Amino acid sequence: MSGLKSRKLLSVQEHLRDRVANALRAALISGDLQPGVIYSAPTLAAEYGVSATPVREAMLDLAREGLVEAVRNKGFRVTELSDRDLDEYTEIRSLIEIPTIGRVTRSASREQLEALRPMAEEIVAAADRGDLIAYLESDHSFHLGLLALAGNARLLETVADLRKRSRLYGLADLSQEGALAGSAREHTALLDIMIAGDAEGAEEHMRHHLAHVRTLWAARKREAERPARTRGSR
Repeated sequence: MSGLKSRKLLSVQEHLRDRVANALRAALISGDLQPGVIYSAPTLAAEYGVSATPVREAMLDLAREGLVEAVRNKGFRVTELSDRDLDEYTEIRSLIEIPTIGRVTRSASREQLEALRPMAEEIVAAADRGDLIAYLESDHSFHLGLLALAGNARLLETVADLRKRSRLYGLADLSQEGALAGSAREHTALLDIMIAGDAEGAEEHMRHHLAHVRTLWAARKREAERPARTRGSR
């Protein structure tokens, strides 16, 4: 019985760590946790009403994803992405995703592509209602769903990792300004082009989409560099 209790306790602890990690990701996306600022596990734990242990474990999960970095005896610093970082991530994604989208357009059936339409439509709906978490989750599922049709698991893992490392932070202001709506609608347009069988058009649209996302990154960085409210060093 003691073994069973231990497994149940471990399951509860893992669930709490996952919940805290998701809450921290949401704070990164909204801009409540800001790049370059150091946050301590005890302070964040007090804010979320949990002990420091699941916060530390969740932060280590985020560190493995490249979203934060550990600072010895202080806590965790939200990773800052330079323009060069963003350009390099965009270049690698372009080299992988653009030709893959063309290949999928030539090989996937109409039914396979239409099955992804609800995800594309949810991206638009989430952008319109300002639901940043749903926006990013739907965007993630849509893009990886398309690439999965290429049948290359390693390619999918690589793109998933790149997307995590180049995640947009502090989207709240951009969402309120309506800057995400245009990018959101590019997903349904891409799907329509692919269903029409226009591989070259799909590749060009994907090229435009990635450039648009890079522009959003640049706009977010300019916003972050303005004097603004800060939560202070934790």
